[in-house]
Amino acid sequence: MSHPEALTLRFLGLCGSLRRVSSNLALLQAAVQLAPAGVQLRIADPLDRLPHFNPDLDVPPLPAAVNAWRAEIAAADAVLICSPEYAFGVPGVLKNALDWLVPSGELYEKPVGVITASPNHGGAAHAQRHLVDTLTAQQARLVEGASVAVPFVRKRFDASGALTEPEALAILQGSLAALVAAIRADATAP
Repeated sequence: MSHPEALTLRFLGLCGSLRRVSSNLALLQAAVQLAPAGVQLRIADPLDRLPHFNPDLDVPPLPAAVNAWRAEIAAADAVLICSPEYAFGVPGVLKNALDWLVPSGELYEKPVGVITASPNHGGAAHAQRHLVDTLTAQQARLVEGASVAVPFVRKRFDASGALTEPEALAILQGSLAALVAAIRADATAP
């Protein structure tokens, strides 16, 4: 992958929650606002648009939603996943979406950051670990500095939805910067 410094990088944000008022979606929306110069971060449509993964369906003609999903991931220079933890694991809708990428390999060596939102430091460690395991199996390139837990409570956002808490802002900015640095390092590698 070659990216000149002036080229806009395309990041795709994936929200593991389907809730209309989701802490994870709010964090991704904050990340859109914090994206550094030269980065366009777009949040993917809710993941419940995909059918349940079934290898029997992974034959032409593929469901249209699956074709669109795979193309969306393939077009991204990096992926930023923000997920809650449900019952010590990853929400089923997120795992299902990732399962659709296994046979086709769109995440292979793609830089990925994993953000988990938690009311305390480490409260979503199980989800983070499960996501890391799933992404490692798919040979995604997990970017260490981009994979973070954000201590989160709703009061960290103002009435307009802007993230106001300095620690959370710094964590998100660091995550985005780490993804950019990983891509830039690839571009300059011999």
